[in-house]
Amino acid sequence: MSNIRDVAKVAGVSIATVSRALSAPETVSKKSLKKVHEAIEQVQYKPNMLARNFRRHRAFTIVVLVPNMANTFFANVVRGIEDIMQQHGFGVLLGDTRDQRKREEEYLKLVETRQADGVIQLRPYLEGDSILPKNDIIAVNAAGCENTPYPCVRIDNAGAAKTATDYLISLGHQRIGVITGLANNPHTVDRLKGYQQSLTAAGIEFCEDWVAEGEFTMWSGLNAAQHFVRLPEDERPTAILSMNDEMAIGAIKGFRTAGINIPGDLSIVGFDDIEVSRYTEPALTTIAQPAEEIGKAAANMLLKLLDGNELRNLDYVLPYEFVVRSSSVPKSN
Repeated sequence: MSNIRDVAKVAGVSIATVSRALSAPETVSKKSLKKVHEAIEQVQYKPNMLARNFRRHRAFTIVVLVPNMANTFFANVVRGIEDIMQQHGFGVLLGDTRDQRKREEEYLKLVETRQADGVIQLRPYLEGDSILPKNDIIAVNAAGCENTPYPCVRIDNAGAAKTATDYLISLGHQRIGVITGLANNPHTVDRLKGYQQSLTAAGIEFCEDWVAEGEFTMWSGLNAAQHFVRLPEDERPTAILSMNDEMAIGAIKGFRTAGINIPGDLSIVGFDDIEVSRYTEPALTTIAQPAEEIGKAAANMLLKLLDGNELRNLDYVLPYEFVVRSSSVPKSN
């Protein structure tokens, strides 16, 4: 069987460099790290990771709590998390919580029993219905909202929703509907606040009939479209803000089935900028969240906490971008 000396010889580096490449890859240059990994494959060396973890009192694994594995936005956040954690020699265990507290508790037991070192949560904090923070668990929220009581990464959700609604108003729309997530979801609360702020600033009265509650799924967007279709034509919104792209895509299908042309009869703006949004017909105007960067920032924050460092900023707000495509046009006369 090959050993660490064989790896060092083939890679042309010291045994100490090989050891650091395995235990603390961030301390080794990319060039040396590449040589070590190539040498490991060449000599088929299998390091004793269990012994390494025991010596360092770490599992070198983190848990990511994902409320909906099918959600493209979450998938992109996870990609960013994995990029950073793998660079630092950590494995990533995805916990499919299905937005259920009981399932979250089961995954957190892995940290409590030292089978994992920390947690990244992808469900926003909701007072009275959040399992985190816990004193004995190191955690970061990567789907943060305002007033999260533990380290989080987020965008300005209220500001983003206001930006999108302001844009629709600038196109001449006065009857602007909104497809929300579930009413108690903190992202719904923040984004609805931005939507209402925009209406108020423009002197447009808020109308309950212009609000359709969804669940951040395409199917719920399809249902929301039916809510608006049932309104009298002269009271129906001429533009819609959807609180995520998946609901916007479902809504487009629903409106078209009802004979409503997008964007000729009705403009739609989404939220997230998932990849498919640029390929829909029409291509979706949307708020672009930097999903992978959110994941990377959350992973870096967690690593600092795992190393015993204090964070200078517990509320890390990343910039969003408003992407104009063909699903939104000026209101027709």
